[in-house]
Amino acid sequence: MIEQQLSQLFGFEQFRTGQQPVVDTILRGESAAAIFPTGSGKSLCYQFPATQLPHLTLVISPLLALMQDQLAFLHGKGIAAATIDSTQTPQQAQQVMSDIREGRCKILMVSVERLNNERFRQFLSQIPISLLVIDEAHCISEWGHNFRPDYLKLPRYQRQFNIPQALLLTATATEKVVSDMGDKFAIAPQNITLTGFYRSNLNLQVVGCESDKRLITLAKWLDGKRHQCGIIYVTLQKTAQTLASDLAAQGFNAIAYHAGMDSDERRRIVNEFMSASNQIIVATIAFGMGIDKSDIRFVAHYDMPKSIENYAQEIGRAGRDNQPSDCLVLANTDNLNVLQNFVYADTPPRSAIKVVLDQIRQFQASGQWEVVENSLSSDANIRPLTLKTLLVYLELLNIIKPSYSYFAQYKFKVLTSKNDIFSRFDGERLQFIEAIFNASKHARVWSVLDFDVLAQQYSCERSRVIAALDYLQQQQVIELQTAQMTQVFQINPKIFDGEALIEKLCVKFNEKEDSEINRIAQLMDFFVSQQCLSQSLSQYFSDHSLQQACGHCSVCAGHVAVMPPPKPLMPLSEFDFQSLTNEMTDKYRDATQQAIGVTLLARFLCGLTTPIFTKLRARSMSSFARLEAYPFAQVRQWIDEQIRHP
Repeated sequence: MIEQQLSQLFGFEQFRTGQQPVVDTILRGESAAAIFPTGSGKSLCYQFPATQLPHLTLVISPLLALMQDQLAFLHGKGIAAATIDSTQTPQQAQQVMSDIREGRCKILMVSVERLNNERFRQFLSQIPISLLVIDEAHCISEWGHNFRPDYLKLPRYQRQFNIPQALLLTATATEKVVSDMGDKFAIAPQNITLTGFYRSNLNLQVVGCESDKRLITLAKWLDGKRHQCGIIYVTLQKTAQTLASDLAAQGFNAIAYHAGMDSDERRRIVNEFMSASNQIIVATIAFGMGIDKSDIRFVAHYDMPKSIENYAQEIGRAGRDNQPSDCLVLANTDNLNVLQNFVYADTPPRSAIKVVLDQIRQFQASGQWEVVENSLSSDANIRPLTLKTLLVYLELLNIIKPSYSYFAQYKFKVLTSKNDIFSRFDGERLQFIEAIFNASKHARVWSVLDFDVLAQQYSCERSRVIAALDYLQQQQVIELQTAQMTQVFQINPKIFDGEALIEKLCVKFNEKEDSEINRIAQLMDFFVSQQCLSQSLSQYFSDHSLQQACGHCSVCAGHVAVMPPPKPLMPLSEFDFQSLTNEMTDKYRDATQQAIGVTLLARFLCGLTTPIFTKLRARSMSSFARLEAYPFAQVRQWIDEQIRHP
């Protein structure tokens, strides 16, 4: 019966390995997790059950490209699915919500950030939801790569919206991450399905290669692949442009792709690649997520990947038709310091943590703290993602507890006339709508609602006001916009010990920093390993089914990678400290009335951005990133010595 439905709905005669146990678990009313290699059909594990469950399936996906690819597939099968995202007009988003309310939509895909939207959460609270699906679920674990703090809130949202089941999907999770994911969603161990990581059709090859010899080595490797499609990954946008031009000059059908391109241009490149038989895309990691092209015959890494997990995801885009495909890494340590320095950039200094805690302390008496994250990021000079992580750590330490979030500003534009709007209501409802308009500040086009004024004039719940504004937009008599996302936290005053707390948080961030630096070390060890590459990769992801060497990787062929020695760097003592730092030192003092600290100056010279650098336009200064090839700790020590002994 289930196979017949699979064939009728999706055109598949049978499930792939691992899919049916996951589907069966969901259909018998339990939560599940699926850890399958990239391209192994994780999406069907929610797509098929969604057609059988009585209510909406809500899918949390990290990238718009992933959503659009899956939507196109579902629409092609005649399955009602939709997304709400930042590219849509208010009218388009309202139509999606109307379709869901009326049962015309079975699957809704959104980003995790969409759940910070007060209006959207209120909408979900009114909708019966059968299943919560979390794609790229490793993002929920701070021990996994690409940790995203907002993912930690998903178990609470599941409870808040009374969603009975959850399904976690990922391709890259170590044993520790799998355990962490399962614990957070109370998924029974027997409901976690791992299909094994090894893919016998992928031929892994690592070649130690000096930076200035990579183009020659790559071109030689590509020479026999001129009639195939493939992806070459690089780190920087400018490298993508340069390498694509160099390859094109040698007769390869190569084109660059990166996030700095116009969206229409990127879309055109993707569409051409999907239908091409001999196209090479030279891309940053912006390319690939959501690209489901079965005949990608090769993936090459011109620059080193960021981690083993990133490497696994990126090579997973090759050979999805199960035909032999080649994966090459041109390995060296020239970029190693840059990779490590980006990790250090995410560790906030003690002074920045103190700024955040001082703000919390100011509101201890009231017991409630309201935060506009962009403003706090600027005030504390902490990068936005790092600030999110800090707030999560404070939650885990029970210092603060998220209460709710709201948009501080609601503004609307009348599309008809006030009299027309008022004529649609009578009695108390008319008085309520009139009160909203009377409590708004009216400009030539837009009106901004003042909630404080409204509270003085009319006693009502905030949720009723928002529901009324949403209703007026649904009726197309106003256009509604929101701004200034504000997070509201409850403060636990009993355990707020400033200095001890700062120390505890510094330890947490240092542990995370050590974990990320260790991840880079594991990457380097993997590439120079004398063990079969396929076997090493499988074991990293807790797949022990490959008991012997694969026989077709570069190690099995007798070619263990040897890293070329790193290029010598000019001693820091030979740089003129004053000429490197004067411009930033002067601009920082003028802007803040304070002297710049050693750590911040090291970040400037290593090219690590912070909010204050954005404000001061540091990238335009001649010395920004001048020392990016040097270890961050070494640069910091040199600066300290120069300041103490000028």
